[in-house]
Amino acid sequence: MATILPDTRVVGATPGDPDLSDDARDLYAALTEVLRVAQFRDRDRACCYDVSVTQCYGLKTVVDEGPLTVNDLASALYLDKSTASRLAGALEDKGYVQRSRDPDDGRIVVLEATDAGRTLSARIEADLAAEYAELLQDVGPDVRRGMVELLGRLGRSLARRVEASGGSCCIVRE
Repeated sequence: MATILPDTRVVGATPGDPDLSDDARDLYAALTEVLRVAQFRDRDRACCYDVSVTQCYGLKTVVDEGPLTVNDLASALYLDKSTASRLAGALEDKGYVQRSRDPDDGRIVVLEATDAGRTLSARIEADLAAEYAELLQDVGPDVRRGMVELLGRLGRSLARRVEASGGSCCIVRE
């Protein structure tokens, strides 16, 4: 894994690829800008849906992957268990998830989306998809598909570098 040092050299760069350092810095700058704008936009729009950005991610995770335990939710969102438990409690208080006992092991509590939670998650996803369609309307289909592929690969690569078991989310050094 390449590491960017304070003097901006990239350790682990391929000697035959002199542009890697520049590309790594440019990727960092571009991702920083996209994430900053998206996070602030999401935070400011969250009130439109009655959930915080974190609750939105939590609800989507429960809808997409549920039923799951609080530990599973913590791992999926790279949160510690106590934060995930508070998140689940807030979603339960709003009626978007419900807790129940695992039918196979009554000691285990699982989270499952309610109908209201599934409806809200679908509404948020549809609204965001419509917004992204507007943003992409002038981008050709090959570039759009390439963006989706690249971002998916980047997300999977970043996820492999994070240790999320046990509620810890420390960077894994390869």
